[in-house]
Amino acid sequence: MERETSVLVKHREIRFCRLHPDTQQAHSASRLLSDVEGVHQLRPQDGHLLQISYDITLLNLNLLEDVLVDLGFHLDNSLMVKLKRALYYYTEEVERANLGIDESGCADRQVFINRYLKLRHGCRDERPEHWRGYL
Repeated sequence: MERETSVLVKHREIRFCRLHPDTQQAHSASRLLSDVEGVHQLRPQDGHLLQISYDITLLNLNLLEDVLVDLGFHLDNSLMVKLKRALYYYTEEVERANLGIDESGCADRQVFINRYLKLRHGCRDERPEHWRGYL
C-alpha cells in the first residue's frame, strides 16, 4: 500500500515569470496553496521557482496552475517549460482517467475561499448576529 500511495503523490516545479512586479511570486503562491487539501509540501526555492508535492487523486498540475493564473500570477512560458507542462498535463489527465477520477472544481473553489478569508476587506461584520439588524 505504501508503494501505491507514493505513486499517487506527484512532485513538480512551478516556474514563474521574472518580469512580474512581485519578485517573490513563489513565496506568495506557497502561502495561498498551503491550506489546500491534497497539497503535501511546498518549497519556494527562490522568488521564481516553487517545488510542490500533491496528491494526484485530489489535484493536478493543470488545476493548480490555472488557479494561480486566475489569481494574477504570471507563469514562465519559455519553450522548455511549456513542453514539460504539456507533458505533465497529459500524463496526469491519463492517470486520473485510469483511476476513474472525474474532473471536479472543488479544489479551485477552496483556493479562492482561502484567499478571500486571508484578504483584509470591509466585508466582515464583527458584531454578533443578534445586533446586526439594528444598524
